[in-house]
Amino acid sequence: MEIFQEIISNKVICLSFGLWFCIQLSKVISDLIKTKKFNFKRILGAGGMPSSHSAVVCCLAAQVGKSYGFHSAIFAMSVVFAFVVMYDAAGIRRAAGKQAKMLNKIIETPGLTTVEVHERLVEVLGHTPTQVIVGALLGCFVGAVL
Repeated sequence: MEIFQEIISNKVICLSFGLWFCIQLSKVISDLIKTKKFNFKRILGAGGMPSSHSAVVCCLAAQVGKSYGFHSAIFAMSVVFAFVVMYDAAGIRRAAGKQAKMLNKIIETPGLTTVEVHERLVEVLGHTPTQVIVGALLGCFVGAVL
């Protein structure tokens, strides 16, 4: 029970997840305004402006730098981790989303394939470079200021 208390009182964890929740909530609200429909999947879904992945890992890196020093090995690890996550968000997952979009078009084109599909592939998986940069800047700002 003491470990749980330490985890939930950890400022770095609370700030990082709080930022993630606020960004995802803003995506739900934005989607509600645009479509006039409540889509709870947006709270956990990937994609959109800004990248919550980038914001969280940059907030984490900034907080680690403030706590342990910007010269520390743990800060270096958190920065490398942030770059890996951001590369994945803008590169690999975005490419997978583009492939899903194309596969959905192929499957939905009458007479093109006999493949029977019960659900569409998820197309919004990654982020544009702009979404990643905005998320990273937001995360660095929140992590440095709060």
